[in-house]
Amino acid sequence: MGEHFKGRPRRPDGLIAELIAQLTDEEAPFKAHLDAVILEWLPPDSDRLGNTHFDMSRTELEVRRKHRMPPGQVTIGLHPRLAEDEALYTHTLAHELLHAAGLTDHDPRHASLVNLIAPAPTLAESEVLRSLRDQALASQEQQDWTCDHCGFIWVRKTVRAPSRCPKCARPFK
Repeated sequence: MGEHFKGRPRRPDGLIAELIAQLTDEEAPFKAHLDAVILEWLPPDSDRLGNTHFDMSRTELEVRRKHRMPPGQVTIGLHPRLAEDEALYTHTLAHELLHAAGLTDHDPRHASLVNLIAPAPTLAESEVLRSLRDQALASQEQQDWTCDHCGFIWVRKTVRAPSRCPKCARPFK
């Protein structure tokens, strides 16, 4: 595993400053408290790459957001596999830090900020993403599709079903 798995997860230099610079006080009422967020590794068998945990109910969190009060203790858990992939680690941490800052919804603004600050690596660039894709594919019931028009059998290589036959280009049904 990567070097930062030996202890607690680390904050890449400048990441929090970049997040704070991109966020408004209205959308991110907890941004001033990002330095106090606790980082820890998730269990190796976790089914998530990351998660953000506030030590209070959703209702109390909304009250604190509305009145611009501190968020209390916030913990971000990161999957140990991220130690193998610096770009995916930074992307996942940026995603979770946005939640910790107060952007708790997965909306277009959240997605655009993550992609601006720490874009995700492509499948070609990330062994971890390829491994996760392979695990997802292995768990799927349908392992191939047969084209009703030309009979071509397309062995599943993606999580999503293809819209067209790769041989005759007619829509799959």
